[in-house]
Amino acid sequence: MRPKVRAALGLVETLVNRPDEVAPSDIAPLREAGVSEQDIENVIAVCSLFSMIVRLADALGFEVPPAATFEKTAGILLKRGYA
Repeated sequence: MRPKVRAALGLVETLVNRPDEVAPSDIAPLREAGVSEQDIENVIAVCSLFSMIVRLADALGFEVPPAATFEKTAGILLKRGYA
């Protein structure tokens, strides 16, 4: 795994599992790996949005379909695209 990705995932892990513990020291590994300030902001934004989506899905009772459904849908998307 590339160092930038590894550093970003480390931050995501902290944001998701221990948000009250996020500190400047959690950002330092990203900067040391060469992640830009804009990309750090993007990591935080994407993580935040996915967290909100998960909370909304839980609140509305959405369920993850079985693997067979994903496989069927993937085949359709590969043949016809998203639109």
